[in-house]
Amino acid sequence: MYAEERQKVILERARHDGRVDVTGLASEFDVTYETVRRDLTALERHGVLRRVHGGAIPVERLGFEPALTVRDSVMTQEKERIAKAALAELPDEGAILLDAGSTTGRLAEQLPTDRELTVVTNSLSIALTLTPRTNVNLMLLGGRLRTRTQASVESWALRALAECYVDVAFMATNGVSVERGLTTPDPAEAEVKRAMIASSRRAVLLADHTKVGNDHFARFAAVEDLDLVITDNGLADGLADEMETAGPTVRAV
Repeated sequence: MYAEERQKVILERARHDGRVDVTGLASEFDVTYETVRRDLTALERHGVLRRVHGGAIPVERLGFEPALTVRDSVMTQEKERIAKAALAELPDEGAILLDAGSTTGRLAEQLPTDRELTVVTNSLSIALTLTPRTNVNLMLLGGRLRTRTQASVESWALRALAECYVDVAFMATNGVSVERGLTTPDPAEAEVKRAMIASSRRAVLLADHTKVGNDHFARFAAVEDLDLVITDNGLADGLADEMETAGPTVRAV
């Protein structure tokens, strides 16, 4: 088995079981401990695992929050498919909201040029992407900028959201489950996300399958607050049905 194939299996195992250990992997693949450690180091450099004593844990199950640049470099093909599928939810004209996130950032890159749209966002990186677009009326929310996520938060952003109403809010999340709803590590971002959903006619969640079934510190919505969830086809059996029972349509692409 090539290293790339072995690392793919290790990542899948970590996401399914919650962690992997060096001893077990070395025995399973009949390789040395050092080979496994190199595999884990490579996966950590890709931003998908975090090394811990004796093994590794997938980043989506940890309490720490990866930087936007790290999140933007993983699950790239899945995020591209999700963003393309989200284009079907755009209004012919009107206002949309793009929450700060790596998948919503890809949607910003793919927004059509043949229609006039007002785009509200709290993401500095999304705003920079859309600045050259002459067909976009860009509304950047103010507030304190969180450098880790490049998102504006707190009272300035909340006041602006209280005074606007958009056709569709395209939301990002760190975790989503039927039991705990939509969650993120930072309470200030959670507060802004909650206000975003309240300011929209429809709420569409863009989340790859690694977010589904994971919970973080701050809850900002229930699954039933969503109208649509767009995810990828790596979603485990039964999770889509479980979420749809709670309310939103789930589309796996």
